[in-house]
Amino acid sequence: MGSKYMKRYSEEYKRDVIELVRPSGRAVTEAARELGISSESLRGWVRKARAAQDAGPGPAGQSAVGRGEELKRLRKLTAEQVNSIGILKKAAAFFVEESGG
Repeated sequence: MGSKYMKRYSEEYKRDVIELVRPSGRAVTEAARELGISSESLRGWVRKARAAQDAGPGPAGQSAVGRGEELKRLRKLTAEQVNSIGILKKAAAFFVEESGG
């Protein structure tokens, strides 16, 4: 049986390992053994990276869900900016009217 404590790897480490393994064409099991990590973990990371790449254009390593969240955030920001512009236009019109323009 494996250890009851799982090692945690940073996303940066995972990306670096995937970039070492994928272009080399080496077997995942062999690469994992050399790097001292679980072959199942590495296989999962490679599978996840491949799925994210197949999901279409977007920032590297960002899943479709991540892109959806980013789109939602940007739409909210755009709505806030449109609202701010409307307020500024009204304020500008008010000051023009007050100055007798």
